[in-house]
Amino acid sequence: MTSIRLIAPSGYPHDRAAMQRGVARLHAAGCTLDGLEALERTELRYAGSDAQRAAELNALAHADTLPEIVLAIRGGYGATRLLEQLDYGALRERLAGSATVLVGHSDFTALQLALYTRCGLLTFGGPMLGPDFGAPELNPLMWEHFWRTVAAPRSTAAWSTSTEGELDVAGPLWGGNLAVLCSLLGTPYFPRIDGGILFVEDVGEPPYRIERLLYQLHLAGVLDRQRALVLGHFTHCRPAAYDNGYDVPAAFEQIGRVARVPVVRGLPFGHEPDKFTLPFGAAARLRVAGGSAELSFGAYPHLAGPQPRPDPGTLPQIP
Repeated sequence: MTSIRLIAPSGYPHDRAAMQRGVARLHAAGCTLDGLEALERTELRYAGSDAQRAAELNALAHADTLPEIVLAIRGGYGATRLLEQLDYGALRERLAGSATVLVGHSDFTALQLALYTRCGLLTFGGPMLGPDFGAPELNPLMWEHFWRTVAAPRSTAAWSTSTEGELDVAGPLWGGNLAVLCSLLGTPYFPRIDGGILFVEDVGEPPYRIERLLYQLHLAGVLDRQRALVLGHFTHCRPAAYDNGYDVPAAFEQIGRVARVPVVRGLPFGHEPDKFTLPFGAAARLRVAGGSAELSFGAYPHLAGPQPRPDPGTLPQIP
């Protein structure tokens, strides 16, 4: 049985039904879960106090037995408040070289940046308990790719893209939520990654703000140091009447004109049901040709031995 520890570094679990569906599905798939007390904490908009949420992460450094998977329950906002309270030395000593899979997305990006920069830890951008495992209908791509990736030393992610031409580049794979990435620029928690493959996504940002955030990465020199920029889901990023037809694709076109880096579109990652699981910091190769893109990656933490999982359609229906 796969052991999973739940953590709540950001927002409180406002959708209780989704959390319970996620717990029930993972139990049905043969997983054991602890950290369920995280589902009961609420303080303002957070899943407990800063001290509680930081202690939850620091406790991993002192665990007698590490869980196989550490799974964030949801995003929101709050992880940034924890960065100065984490015991990076102890976390590095306990987790570096371990097989423990730390996974989440959205606000979890702040922890991924900090843990990579301060500890050299490889984590995963991927599903979370409520939004993904607890969705009303379980997404087959998300489910299959998650288990396939975390149960093997190497994996791939392939999708259709509108990007024209051909591309074949290699480098460290990194990224996450665009707004969170830019919020840590210039801090001790933002990594210096040269020759990387940077993937970004966001939700609820107007097109001009997306362009502004991408310009921030461009003007700071971050984009120019990458082999490629890969665009994931940009969900509910709608223009206003004032924009006069300017939209998210227009923002991407502008960045493609000014940035000296190839831009690849259509990656299934972000705030949508379709979601790949992507190892932050792992060695990767990106190939694009004929309207298809493929990321391959390896040498990341993974579960020991085969991990057979039931087809999503065979799991019990959970209201």
